[in-house]
Amino acid sequence: MTLRLKGNQAERYAEAFLAGHRLVLVQRNYRCRFGEIDLIMRDGETLVFVEVRMRTNRNFGDAGSSITLSKQRKVVRAARHYLLSLRTEPCCRFDAVLLSGNEGRDIEWIRNAFDVNYS
Repeated sequence: MTLRLKGNQAERYAEAFLAGHRLVLVQRNYRCRFGEIDLIMRDGETLVFVEVRMRTNRNFGDAGSSITLSKQRKVVRAARHYLLSLRTEPCCRFDAVLLSGNEGRDIEWIRNAFDVNYS
């Protein structure tokens, strides 16, 4: 399986997991010149920008350690770009869904994984 297919699979697992927690999908793979957001979801009135990471082995660290400060900045810039397209700016947060283990079946959801003020 190619890296891109694995990434798509991880995003589908994350989306299904979050939907099971009553988040509603707004958009998948939002891309702009500033970066990409894996999932944009709605949690009640809050718009949630989700970074999805999967690691099947820990030879290069865990999934969470791959969300570097540089990656956080790219996600924040892409989120700001996305928000420009909306009529009003909703409350927002940045979450991470980390998948690990065999085929990424172990899922950890980190709400407020990073803050726009520190990115």
